Amino acid sequence: MTLTTLARSAALGLALAALHAAATGAACGKAPSGKLAAQRVAAVEPTRTGPQLYEGAVWLDGALYFSDFGHEGDFPSRIRKLAADGTVSTVIEDSGSNGLAIDQQGRLLAATHKWKSLSRYTLPGGERSTVAARYNSAVFNSPNDIAVAKDGTIYFTDPDYQLAAAPGGQPVTGIYRVGTDGKVTLVDGSRRNPNGIALSAAGDLLYVNASDGEVRTYAIRSGVPGTGRPFIKGIEGGDGMTLDCHGNLYVTEHGAQRIRVFSPKGAELATIAVDAKVTNAAFGGADGRTLYITGDRAIWSLPLDVTGMPY
Repeated sequence: MTLTTLARSAALGLALAALHAAATGAACGKAPSGKLAAQRVAAVEPTRTGPQLYEGAVWLDGALYFSDFGHEGDFPSRIRKLAADGTVSTVIEDSGSNGLAIDQQGRLLAATHKWKSLSRYTLPGGERSTVAARYNSAVFNSPNDIAVAKDGTIYFTDPDYQLAAAPGGQPVTGIYRVGTDGKVTLVDGSRRNPNGIALSAAGDLLYVNASDGEVRTYAIRSGVPGTGRPFIKGIEGGDGMTLDCHGNLYVTEHGAQRIRVFSPKGAELATIAVDAKVTNAAFGGADGRTLYITGDRAIWSLPLDVTGMPY
């Protein structure tokens, strides 16, 4: 392990510790309420002439990392970085990525539809290694989004979007678990196109939405998720999700061009509007209280009074 990796691991550990401390005291802040609107980040401009989506935002080392992919061919994708000074740069040119997350060593995890797998990228440099490539001897369909537990267990969704027409995919659109030993298990294969996925701060509850317009929760006991239970219904085009330190769930609604915020009991607290289709959301900023939203050819930001999950 390099000094850079050790530093990132320490920083991530401090971020998680800060989140826990915030969640247990007044430092957590006040959850959003009512109708809010996010503003475009002017520095992030479209880079493709055709259809383009930004996805999978994560906050790492004081910057926002996100996927940038087109809709032609094999949905070419790259990973870009929005630095604190407002500059935007390409970190990995051919990442093949959709959703992103951070592992316990501060490395970048990516749902890589290009390789129909779950991948890990080291930074800087962008070397790719495979985390999970198959289940029951078959490749995945089109890995989409990721959540990581404190012990390093990884959960991800596998709908049949980008490259599902390629041969050899899974017979179901599933939710998967990758254990710390690398073993892949199917959490739920009954849902049509699971998409956004998020994990509670305590790691005992997994949230997943799907094309049925429903967010379900999966209680995790001894590291094993149980049967999904309905949590929120009537979601319009649910996509990526994140949580704040109160355990409130932020659900992007792609076509509705908004995020809806729900309490841990399922009560709707707020809506956050944007001016284009949305794909995902993540907290970042120096104090962890800026909500960044990815979507159709744009990224938005909204300062809030509450601390969010670090990824």
